Amino acid sequence: MSNLEKSGTFTLGDRTVTRLGYGAMQLAGKGVFGPPKDRAESIAVLREAVESGVNHIDTSDFYGPHITNQIIREALHPYKSDLVIVTKIGATRGLDASWNPAFTKEALTQAIHDNLENLGLDVIDVVNLRAMFDVHGPAEGSLEEPLTVLADLQRQGLIKHIGLSNVTAKQIADGRRITEIVCVQNQYNLAHRGDDALIKQLAVEGTAYVPFFPLGGFTPLQSSTLSDVAAELDATPMQVALAWLLQHAPNILLIPGTSSRTHLRENLAVADIALPDDAIEKLDGIAKTG
Repeated sequence: MSNLEKSGTFTLGDRTVTRLGYGAMQLAGKGVFGPPKDRAESIAVLREAVESGVNHIDTSDFYGPHITNQIIREALHPYKSDLVIVTKIGATRGLDASWNPAFTKEALTQAIHDNLENLGLDVIDVVNLRAMFDVHGPAEGSLEEPLTVLADLQRQGLIKHIGLSNVTAKQIADGRRITEIVCVQNQYNLAHRGDDALIKQLAVEGTAYVPFFPLGGFTPLQSSTLSDVAAELDATPMQVALAWLLQHAPNILLIPGTSSRTHLRENLAVADIALPDDAIEKLDGIAKTG
């Protein structure tokens, strides 16, 4: 058993992945735009992650744009047979680094071909459609047209599996009438617990839930309770926040990101952390107290 397998495994599409993965967003420049400050370190981070047992990498061609996927290809291609690369489409980046919806058939099709080219793949393991009705969180709106486009690209053999990102429970249910949904990627962390019921339902259905911003994202988690528990366990607050997610539900797959090998090692060490019941009780209360 590798160290990461201590965190458990879960099914993603037709593949089994370790529950501690890697999110590539931070491999791009500031604001997820432009090139990284240290491309060589970005490449080293990816290689060390995979050598350490990570077999689930989350990315998107709108990170950069294009840059993150190109770095992944440079660092890891040809890919290990057990590596699962998941990407997202549904947005483009403006010259001002803005995030803009891209839901037309032409835009979605181009996005798939861009991902394939920049990653050096013939087929993508999982493609998440990111809903852009509200860039800050899930909002109702029909995904029928873009999901129908993705289902067609899947039939063409360019995509193996389809997931959803930034979505509501209704959008997931509606989407399943069009195609199988193998994972859901929404914002979720110790302080942002709006998907509690959804996570439980997805677990029953055997569907992976992949929280983005597991550490708070652009506004890192800050809590005296979190800091106190971390001090008691001789861990960092961010390690405890990740460990809480792993123990919270069996279908949660983590994709913490970093552009630093030192930080990567701290993230992967979470596989060795087992939170006692009293710590979990304290951490559960963070969302109630703010």
